[in-house]
Amino acid sequence: MKTISRLEQATDNAAEFWLAQARAHGWQRLVDPRFTAVRCARTPEDAHRIVVTRPGGDIAALEDDVAGLIREWGSIAVTVEDPYGILDMTRHGLGHGLAMAVMTREPGPLENPRFGEQAAVPGPDDRSSDRSGAGAGAAGSGASSGGGWSLTVDEVLDADGFAEVEHAVVDGFPIEARRPWTRGGMLPEALLEEPGLRAWLGRVDGAPAGACLTYDDGRATGVYWVATLPDHRSRGVGRAVLETALAGAHPDRPATLVATMLGEPLYRKLGFTEQGRTHWWTPLAPVAE
Repeated sequence: MKTISRLEQATDNAAEFWLAQARAHGWQRLVDPRFTAVRCARTPEDAHRIVVTRPGGDIAALEDDVAGLIREWGSIAVTVEDPYGILDMTRHGLGHGLAMAVMTREPGPLENPRFGEQAAVPGPDDRSSDRSGAGAGAAGSGASSGGGWSLTVDEVLDADGFAEVEHAVVDGFPIEARRPWTRGGMLPEALLEEPGLRAWLGRVDGAPAGACLTYDDGRATGVYWVATLPDHRSRGVGRAVLETALAGAHPDRPATLVATMLGEPLYRKLGFTEQGRTHWWTPLAPVAE
């Protein structure tokens, strides 16, 4: 049996996460040996997603096939995730911004967690970013209090709680394409039925403050959309949400994520290490017919 790298595990998890969303929304999808593609269709302007998973062989042919699918699907907008940094989509009218770190964390408990029954609430002196990018209590929850306010983090299991997670992600990340937030517009309730997907919500004094999603594909657990609402940033909410999710969502498997520049320092503190730099290719102009 071939052993796959941590980078390959991370890209596989991202692809599976998008396929789970496609199933929940009823979107068209394509799984090629080299990439996975999802035709997002909430609105005509939605960015379709293509994740390069195994870029072996002729790279120019891969670039041409990806561009051909973009034309075939009539993509007005698209994001092509290139975690291996080997594509050059400029000849097809796409460009990319700053590369982001693809990071993984080895299985095992957190060292010196700052959140939970034995940890004090992180205070305003913790300036690590809370952005990566309520509902029912469940396994893997934690609570701390101090400084005149209380912070709790719980896994969400019901539709109303999942809507609160969605709202926190949309406004906290923020995801401008989904603002103003509408219930189910980004994360439909059907996602709760997807095996492996779990949602985590942090509350300060009972009000939603931050959230994230995790997706376990049987080999690794991906962390997605770690977000903190603006009024609660720099108070350790993002770290608390992430610590709870890592402890509660298969700590016996590697954890994976793509780090924004702001979120990367926090992830390194929690034991994540860089496996590669991903480029996200998007059209420089409307995709030609």
